[in-house]
Amino acid sequence: MGFTIGSSRAVREIRPGPWRRGRTTECTAVAEYTGLWSWDVVPGARAAAGRCSCGDAACAAPGAHPLGFAPELPAGSTLDDATKAWAKVPGASILLPVGRAFDVLDVGITAGRRALLRLERMGIPLGPVCATPAGRAQFFVATGASSELPELLYRMGWDDTGLDIHCLGPGTCITAPPSDHAGLGPVEWLRPPGLDTNATPPPARLLLGTLAYICHRSATA
Repeated sequence: MGFTIGSSRAVREIRPGPWRRGRTTECTAVAEYTGLWSWDVVPGARAAAGRCSCGDAACAAPGAHPLGFAPELPAGSTLDDATKAWAKVPGASILLPVGRAFDVLDVGITAGRRALLRLERMGIPLGPVCATPAGRAQFFVATGASSELPELLYRMGWDDTGLDIHCLGPGTCITAPPSDHAGLGPVEWLRPPGLDTNATPPPARLLLGTLAYICHRSATA
Protein backbone atom coordinates (compact mmCIF):
# COMPACT_ATOMS: atom_id res chain seq x y z
CA MET A 1 0.00 0.00 0.00
CA GLY A 2 1.52 3.30 -1.04
CA PHE A 3 1.29 6.76 0.46
CA THR A 4 2.12 10.14 -0.95
CA ILE A 5 3.89 13.05 0.62
CA GLY A 6 3.36 16.38 -1.09
CA SER A 7 6.15 18.26 -2.83
CA SER A 8 6.14 21.57 -4.66
CA ARG A 9 8.00 19.91 -7.54
CA ALA A 10 6.48 16.46 -7.62
CA VAL A 11 4.72 13.85 -5.58
CA ARG A 12 6.94 11.24 -3.99
CA GLU A 13 5.62 7.82 -3.07
CA ILE A 14 6.70 6.63 0.34
CA ARG A 15 6.19 3.04 1.37
CA PRO A 16 6.24 2.16 5.05
CA GLY A 17 8.40 -0.70 6.26
CA PRO A 18 11.71 -1.55 7.91
CA TRP A 19 14.51 0.89 7.14
CA ARG A 20 18.15 0.15 6.51
CA ARG A 21 20.94 2.67 6.69
CA GLY A 22 21.93 3.65 3.18
CA ARG A 23 18.58 2.70 1.68
CA THR A 24 16.90 5.94 2.62
CA THR A 25 18.07 9.43 3.44
CA GLU A 26 17.35 10.99 6.78
CA CYS A 27 15.20 13.60 5.04
CA THR A 28 13.00 10.84 3.67
CA ALA A 29 12.82 9.26 7.13
CA VAL A 30 11.79 12.62 8.60
CA ALA A 31 9.07 12.98 5.96
CA GLU A 32 7.79 9.49 6.77
CA TYR A 33 7.57 10.37 10.45
CA THR A 34 5.74 13.63 9.84
CA GLY A 35 3.71 12.66 6.78
CA LEU A 36 2.85 9.01 7.39
CA TRP A 37 2.79 8.72 11.15
CA SER A 38 1.83 12.31 12.10
CA TRP A 39 4.70 12.76 14.55
CA ASP A 40 6.56 15.99 15.25
CA VAL A 41 10.31 15.80 14.58
CA VAL A 42 13.11 17.76 16.23
CA PRO A 43 16.64 18.16 14.76
CA GLY A 44 19.15 16.81 17.27
CA ALA A 45 22.84 16.98 18.01
CA ARG A 46 25.34 14.29 17.07
CA ALA A 47 28.44 13.12 18.89
CA ALA A 48 31.86 12.11 17.61
CA ALA A 49 34.87 11.13 19.72
CA GLY A 50 32.90 12.10 22.81
CA ARG A 51 32.28 15.65 21.64
CA CYS A 52 28.85 17.05 20.88
CA SER A 53 28.05 18.89 17.67
CA CYS A 54 26.33 21.60 19.73
CA GLY A 55 29.81 23.00 20.41
CA ASP A 56 29.55 22.94 24.21
CA ALA A 57 32.67 21.22 25.53
CA ALA A 58 30.85 20.51 28.79
CA CYS A 59 27.66 19.17 27.16
CA ALA A 60 25.89 16.86 29.60
CA ALA A 61 24.31 14.69 26.89
CA PRO A 62 26.62 14.62 23.84
CA GLY A 63 24.71 13.67 20.70
CA ALA A 64 21.48 13.02 22.58
CA HIS A 65 19.60 16.31 22.82
CA PRO A 66 17.73 18.75 20.56
CA LEU A 67 19.56 21.55 18.81
CA GLY A 68 18.12 24.53 20.64
CA PHE A 69 18.42 26.87 17.67
CA ALA A 70 16.76 24.54 15.13
CA PRO A 71 12.95 24.67 14.88
CA GLU A 72 11.00 21.42 15.00
CA LEU A 73 9.04 20.09 12.05
CA PRO A 74 5.37 19.61 12.93
CA ALA A 75 3.32 16.60 11.96
CA GLY A 76 2.18 16.92 8.35
CA SER A 77 5.43 18.47 7.09
CA THR A 78 6.34 17.43 3.56
CA LEU A 79 9.52 16.02 2.07
CA ASP A 80 10.33 19.51 0.79
CA ASP A 81 9.94 20.87 4.34
CA ALA A 82 12.25 18.19 5.72
CA THR A 83 14.85 18.75 3.01
CA LYS A 84 14.89 22.52 3.62
CA ALA A 85 15.09 22.09 7.38
CA TRP A 86 17.96 19.57 7.27
CA ALA A 87 19.85 21.71 4.75
CA LYS A 88 20.22 24.25 7.57
CA VAL A 89 21.48 21.61 10.04
CA PRO A 90 23.27 19.01 7.89
CA GLY A 91 24.01 15.84 9.78
CA ALA A 92 21.45 16.52 12.52
CA SER A 93 19.95 13.46 14.15
CA ILE A 94 16.22 12.76 14.16
CA LEU A 95 14.54 13.18 17.53
CA LEU A 96 10.90 12.47 18.36
CA PRO A 97 9.26 14.46 21.17
CA VAL A 98 7.62 12.19 23.73
CA GLY A 99 4.32 12.94 25.43
CA ARG A 100 2.47 14.19 22.36
CA ALA A 101 1.47 11.22 20.20
CA PHE A 102 2.97 8.61 22.52
CA ASP A 103 4.85 7.95 25.74
CA VAL A 104 7.68 5.42 25.96
CA LEU A 105 8.29 2.47 28.27
CA ASP A 106 12.07 2.02 28.45
CA VAL A 107 13.60 -1.30 29.57
CA GLY A 108 16.85 -3.21 29.16
CA ILE A 109 17.31 -4.63 25.68
CA THR A 110 17.49 -8.31 26.72
CA ALA A 111 14.28 -8.11 28.72
CA GLY A 112 12.71 -5.99 25.99
CA ARG A 113 13.37 -8.54 23.27
CA ARG A 114 12.01 -11.37 25.39
CA ALA A 115 8.94 -9.36 26.35
CA LEU A 116 8.27 -8.39 22.74
CA LEU A 117 8.28 -12.03 21.64
CA ARG A 118 5.93 -13.02 24.45
CA LEU A 119 3.57 -10.09 23.83
CA GLU A 120 3.41 -10.94 20.12
CA ARG A 121 2.63 -14.59 20.91
CA MET A 122 -0.10 -13.47 23.30
CA GLY A 123 -1.65 -11.28 20.60
CA ILE A 124 -1.37 -8.11 22.69
CA PRO A 125 -1.82 -4.95 20.58
CA LEU A 126 1.55 -3.29 20.18
CA GLY A 127 2.92 -0.04 18.87
CA PRO A 128 6.42 0.60 17.53
CA VAL A 129 9.43 -0.67 19.49
CA CYS A 130 12.99 0.47 18.94
CA ALA A 131 16.39 -0.61 20.22
CA THR A 132 19.09 1.86 21.15
CA PRO A 133 22.86 1.26 20.99
CA ALA A 134 22.92 2.05 24.71
CA GLY A 135 21.20 -1.30 25.35
CA ARG A 136 17.62 -0.15 25.83
CA ALA A 137 14.33 -1.22 24.27
CA GLN A 138 11.70 1.49 23.92
CA PHE A 139 8.01 0.56 23.64
CA PHE A 140 5.66 3.25 22.30
CA VAL A 141 2.48 3.43 24.41
CA ALA A 142 -0.46 5.79 24.79
CA THR A 143 0.18 9.20 26.31
CA GLY A 144 -0.33 9.56 30.02
CA ALA A 145 1.73 6.51 30.89
CA SER A 146 4.44 8.53 32.60
CA SER A 147 1.99 9.79 35.22
CA GLU A 148 0.18 6.45 35.54
CA LEU A 149 3.23 4.17 35.91
CA PRO A 150 3.72 4.34 39.68
CA GLU A 151 0.05 3.56 40.35
CA LEU A 152 -0.03 0.78 37.74
CA LEU A 153 3.05 -0.89 39.23
CA TYR A 154 1.50 -0.58 42.69
CA ARG A 155 -1.75 -2.21 41.61
CA MET A 156 0.17 -5.06 39.97
CA GLY A 157 2.34 -5.61 43.03
CA TRP A 158 5.59 -4.56 41.38
CA ASP A 159 6.07 -1.21 43.08
CA ASP A 160 8.78 -2.27 45.54
CA THR A 161 10.90 -4.57 43.40
CA GLY A 162 13.28 -2.04 41.87
CA LEU A 163 12.41 -3.01 38.31
CA ASP A 164 14.45 -1.60 35.43
CA ILE A 165 11.37 -0.03 33.84
CA HIS A 166 11.24 3.68 33.15
CA CYS A 167 8.61 5.79 31.45
CA LEU A 168 9.48 8.77 29.29
CA GLY A 169 6.84 11.45 28.96
CA PRO A 170 6.38 15.14 28.13
CA GLY A 171 9.56 17.19 27.95
CA THR A 172 11.75 14.34 26.70
CA CYS A 173 12.85 13.20 23.25
CA ILE A 174 14.07 9.90 21.87
CA THR A 175 16.48 9.33 19.00
CA ALA A 176 14.68 7.75 16.05
CA PRO A 177 15.99 5.32 13.42
CA PRO A 178 18.16 5.55 11.43
CA SER A 179 19.97 8.23 13.45
CA ASP A 180 23.04 7.70 15.60
CA HIS A 181 22.49 8.00 19.35
CA ALA A 182 25.19 9.68 21.44
CA GLY A 183 27.96 8.50 19.13
CA LEU A 184 27.26 4.86 20.02
CA GLY A 185 25.67 3.77 16.76
CA PRO A 186 22.29 3.81 15.04
CA VAL A 187 18.92 3.28 16.68
CA GLU A 188 17.01 0.41 15.03
CA TRP A 189 13.43 -0.78 14.93
CA LEU A 190 12.56 -4.01 16.72
CA ARG A 191 8.99 -3.40 15.55
CA PRO A 192 8.61 -0.61 13.01
CA PRO A 193 5.61 1.72 12.80
CA GLY A 194 2.60 0.06 11.19
CA LEU A 195 -0.69 1.18 9.76
CA ASP A 196 -2.70 -0.96 12.17
CA THR A 197 -1.26 0.31 15.46
CA ASN A 198 0.56 3.55 14.88
CA ALA A 199 -2.34 5.97 15.22
CA THR A 200 -3.39 4.54 18.58
CA PRO A 201 -0.48 3.08 20.57
CA PRO A 202 -1.67 0.68 23.29
CA PRO A 203 -2.25 1.68 26.90
CA ALA A 204 0.77 0.96 29.06
CA ARG A 205 -1.28 -1.37 31.30
CA LEU A 206 -1.60 -3.92 28.47
CA LEU A 207 2.18 -4.35 28.30
CA LEU A 208 3.25 -3.63 31.83
CA GLY A 209 2.49 -6.99 33.45
CA THR A 210 4.60 -8.88 30.92
CA LEU A 211 7.38 -6.28 30.95
CA ALA A 212 7.50 -6.27 34.75
CA TYR A 213 7.59 -10.07 35.00
CA ILE A 214 10.37 -10.46 32.44
CA CYS A 215 12.42 -7.56 33.86
CA HIS A 216 12.15 -9.20 37.28
CA ARG A 217 13.18 -12.60 35.88
CA SER A 218 16.11 -11.02 34.02
CA ALA A 219 17.31 -9.29 37.18
CA THR A 220 17.19 -12.47 39.28
CA ALA A 221 18.49 -14.91 36.67
